[in-house]
Amino acid sequence: MHSYTVPPKGFYVFNYEIRFYGILIAVAMLIGILIACKLAKKRGFKTDDIITLALICLPLAVIGARVYYCIFYGVPIGQFFNFKDGGLAILGGVIGGIVGVLIFCAIKKNIRLLIDLFDICVPALILGQAIGRVGCFFSQCCYGNLVTDPNLQWFPFAMQVETYEGSGVYNWHLATNLYESLWNLIGFVFVLLAFIKSKHKLTPTATYLVWYGFGRAIIESIRGDSLFVGSSNVRISQVISILMFLIGVGILIFNLVKIKLKKRKS
Repeated sequence: MHSYTVPPKGFYVFNYEIRFYGILIAVAMLIGILIACKLAKKRGFKTDDIITLALICLPLAVIGARVYYCIFYGVPIGQFFNFKDGGLAILGGVIGGIVGVLIFCAIKKNIRLLIDLFDICVPALILGQAIGRVGCFFSQCCYGNLVTDPNLQWFPFAMQVETYEGSGVYNWHLATNLYESLWNLIGFVFVLLAFIKSKHKLTPTATYLVWYGFGRAIIESIRGDSLFVGSSNVRISQVISILMFLIGVGILIFNLVKIKLKKRKS
């Protein structure tokens, strides 16, 4: 078994604890805005448009992520603003972000902007998800099933998780947060290439939906803290991920059909 030291969750400044999770989420947001501003110019948007979009979407994404987590994980309403241990569900954040984009389009009175904005945002989104999952690693959340085989108890395949905070008792679990972080980082490359190379709108969005949906559905199957639909074995996040994947495939097929029709007409 390889030597492994559980990383700290944060550090103290003047007796105030600062968690790495929060820092990494903030970094993800900042980098996401910078990337979106850069890509926006290719679709005719100004930097001010993206800043305005971010001011609308980011708060709604955080609220959506927290509401999703609190509803499905049964967090008391009094603990809604307790973010220090994580408690943000990325799928809820995506939903909140979509609402923000819709509001932006309503303000601009142009729903046609929706497609371009989705394409601009998805590279930043999947990179932000990659960074955010590293935050989950430090926060010791979103880990996988228990690893009982000593031959598999090594990092980064697995990670040690404290059974109860402050108990000092640790068990090995699959490091699914790091699996997803790496998957999303690779996905960022493909989604960015789709944005740069493809001449067809919604291809970057479809690439994101297919890549993230497929990877999340697989990784979710080995998560140790998934939420199930009622008393069934169906995982809520897995269902949503599969739907994302199918929607992405549908968009790609639609674009391919359009390409073939154009070639026939020409």
